[in-house]
Amino acid sequence: MTDTTDDIAEEISFQSFEDDCRLLGSLLNDVLQREVGDQFIQTIERKRILAQSACNMRMAGIEDTAELLEKQLASEMSKMTLQEALTVARAFSHYLTIMGIAETHHRVRKARNAAHLSKSCDDIFNQLIQGGVSPEDLYNTVCKQEVEIVLTAHPTQINRRTLQFKHVRIAQLLEYNDRPDLNHEDREMLIEDLAREITAIWQTDELRRQKPTPVDEARSGLHIVEQSLWKAVPHYLRRVSNALKKHTGRPLPLTCTPIKFGSWMGGDRDGNPNVTAKVTRDVSLLSRWMAIDFYIKEADSLRFELSMNRCNDKLSRLAHEILHKETTTENWHESWNQPSQPQFPFASGITQRKTISESQIGQSNFHKLLEPSLPQFPGIAPYRIVLGNVKEKLMKTRRRLELLLEDHPCDNDSWDYYETSDQLLEPLLLCYESLHSCGSGVLADGRLADLIRRVATFGMVLMKLDLRQESGRHAETLDAIIEYLDMGVYSEWDEDKKLEFLTRELKGKRPLVPHSIQVAPDVKEVLDTFRVAAELGSDSLGAYVISMASNASDVLAVELLQKDARLAVSGELGRPCPGGTLRVVPLFETVKDLREAGSVIKKLLSIDWYREHVIRNHDGHQEVMVGYSDSGKDAGRFTAAWELYKAQEDVVAACNVFGIKVTLFHGRGGSIGRGGGPTYLAIQSQPPGSVMGTLRSTEQGEMVQAKFGLPQTAVRQLEIYTTAVLLATLRPPLPPREEKWRNVMEEISSISCQNYRTTVYENPEFLTYFHEATPQAELGFLNIGSRPTRRKSSTGIGHLRAIPWVFAWTQTRFVLPAWLGVGAGLRGACDKGYTEDLRAMYKEWPFFQSTMDLIEMVLGKADIPIAKHYDEVLVSENRRQLGNELRMELSRTEKYVLVVTGHEKALENNRSLRRLIESRLPYLNPINMLQVEILRRLRCDDDNNELRDALLITINGIAAGMRNTG
Repeated sequence: MTDTTDDIAEEISFQSFEDDCRLLGSLLNDVLQREVGDQFIQTIERKRILAQSACNMRMAGIEDTAELLEKQLASEMSKMTLQEALTVARAFSHYLTIMGIAETHHRVRKARNAAHLSKSCDDIFNQLIQGGVSPEDLYNTVCKQEVEIVLTAHPTQINRRTLQFKHVRIAQLLEYNDRPDLNHEDREMLIEDLAREITAIWQTDELRRQKPTPVDEARSGLHIVEQSLWKAVPHYLRRVSNALKKHTGRPLPLTCTPIKFGSWMGGDRDGNPNVTAKVTRDVSLLSRWMAIDFYIKEADSLRFELSMNRCNDKLSRLAHEILHKETTTENWHESWNQPSQPQFPFASGITQRKTISESQIGQSNFHKLLEPSLPQFPGIAPYRIVLGNVKEKLMKTRRRLELLLEDHPCDNDSWDYYETSDQLLEPLLLCYESLHSCGSGVLADGRLADLIRRVATFGMVLMKLDLRQESGRHAETLDAIIEYLDMGVYSEWDEDKKLEFLTRELKGKRPLVPHSIQVAPDVKEVLDTFRVAAELGSDSLGAYVISMASNASDVLAVELLQKDARLAVSGELGRPCPGGTLRVVPLFETVKDLREAGSVIKKLLSIDWYREHVIRNHDGHQEVMVGYSDSGKDAGRFTAAWELYKAQEDVVAACNVFGIKVTLFHGRGGSIGRGGGPTYLAIQSQPPGSVMGTLRSTEQGEMVQAKFGLPQTAVRQLEIYTTAVLLATLRPPLPPREEKWRNVMEEISSISCQNYRTTVYENPEFLTYFHEATPQAELGFLNIGSRPTRRKSSTGIGHLRAIPWVFAWTQTRFVLPAWLGVGAGLRGACDKGYTEDLRAMYKEWPFFQSTMDLIEMVLGKADIPIAKHYDEVLVSENRRQLGNELRMELSRTEKYVLVVTGHEKALENNRSLRRLIESRLPYLNPINMLQVEILRRLRCDDDNNELRDALLITINGIAAGMRNTG
């Protein structure tokens, strides 16, 4: 009975999704009718019907007819004029985009209407209590949880920000359309609003004409806070608090926040020469400015709301002290007792009452009223006085930041502005306590509680900025310093000599870098970065991440450069640097480095100075980052997944030896090929003991908008992070049941890696095939990121960044990086008689199950006929055999994945996702075929800007249809 009920609910929900698609599609058709005419709409509709018919035939197993229809569609595409191709590309791209908006709303609606929301705090807290976890343990674990979501500027967000605004507006209108109380007139007005938004989208240029700067990227990240997270965070924390109170009897403490946010936007300089020390400083100050600006608006709203006179003695004394100070210094003004901008309609027509001031009641009487023992004097609203003072200090803080951003001197007294969140929280908490003590708890737990929770979560910077730099740049810097000091060549020393030198210098008290040193620009930039980090301190900055880390000396080198900069800056400022030292986080990325990660951490912690430094300055906490993207490009997705699993086990074991707590930082991309996938699956499949109440994880590119672009989706994602980490902490996933399973994994991984590397790195034809069969070379014209697509000038795949590597294959629907090697590995294991073991591993081992499920998800998105079409038109005849072999390998991979999972076809266990994918195909397949034709023409006429624009629009459309890029 339950299954039937669920099926009916799913059908109703999917019907609503289709209704939304029809509504938006019809409105887009109306726009096209006005813009391009009826005849062209018929052309577009014919292409859609041909594609739909081909899809229907293929799903029915009638392959020959499907192939004929697809050839007819491709032939019609090839006969289009350039202007026709451009218009069709735009039309199908927008169809796919609005379907994506409808799909996001479909997920929001399902969550909203669910009687029992799985993975919610209420659901998981109840499961844990029923499973024997005591209320005390549950409460303490939630309160101690530390999860940080780090937003990055990895260039995978296709849509311009102006279009993102319009997409959000359409999503909001779809939500409004779900209201059951709308009358006919309301609905007509809503349709008109939707039509306006879709018209504006059509008439807006989809393409970025200039590359964004790192500051532009940072603004986009801060925009997510303004657009969504600012509203979502208090809502999410209320959910956590309510669920805790229900299941443990105690709410979440007001200043406790299980999730915080970090950023790499403006701090990630790995291979990006555009991120300079000045950029990092400006972005950090801008983030502070925005935080203060948000708080000023919130304080103003609160001043209007908290108009009551009753308060406790403590708040009364503070209000009187403020009045006394301000009247004495002639700074008191009436607006402190009344809000400057009432937050309700028609406010401009209201005459505000005058407040009682010193000039009105006389000096002697005024000072009597300041006595704490006396009651409130008439006309004074104490909360408004206190919040007026808060607003005044916030405005001075904002002005100070503006002066710093403009490189002007600041001579403010530190008492005049806020430096830390604790300073801002103090008066807010005092107001909160006063309201509760006066019987106004219902007011305290409203907007005021939300503001306190925002301050606790976002602090004074919204998102602390991580710095990231490649390990080789630090070695070059030490080379320059040591050569200047005539001490040798640092990079030629062995690891033991490096560690001996670094440890000795770290224990010393003198600076290492002379003021008079003259160095190359690249080295100067590294030194300048450390100086800026010392000036900003850990109040503004998060971690210092070392990419391509491979040795303990990589970490100590950063610690030494950091120490030296702090000594220099402290001497110049004449006072200690703000905050503490940044925690240094090695990032292990390649398979080789992942295999050595445990021994590197063990070596590092065995150094007395470093271990004591971690205990003293970082609360005995070591953070280690593992990279998913480069390991996948290095050895294939399956081998990367297994090496990441073992590396985490080794790092945890190494830290346990020394009694050091560990936080693992997961550098996950958006696509499966770069370690992406559903958050819950990813966290639940980590090794036991690797998630002990703490976790950091990147969210990149288009996934930032997809997960956090709307308040409703953001609340859901934050809840999923919380419950997944909680389960992994209190009910860790099972390890492999038998040692034999680990041996099977080694077998699969070895064969998989060999197959992958033989194809990608050892086949001399592969690189050329890759360039011919995909639009990789053309991706650089998208202007979607500030950094180059390659770390070095080499044309090989080794130095190509993981994002364009995955992005290019996603465009052709081949998604090769996510599956290549998997089929060979599984086939090898099955041939050795491990089939039943593999099926048992899938059923009982969460890590293996999630790995298989993610690969199966990719196979559900892959499309062999479309990939074949790219080869037939674009690839040289002597290399088409390679493409044919790869497509056969994809088919074999699907066969063996289904053998392991026991499913008849891909995504059998996720019917909802399969239906959503199938619904996009009538729009996605034509735009793929159009891309092939445009690529063919462009490669014969590569200076044609209109052709290039048409190609970039097809790239946008396919990204929208695949729901991810790189």
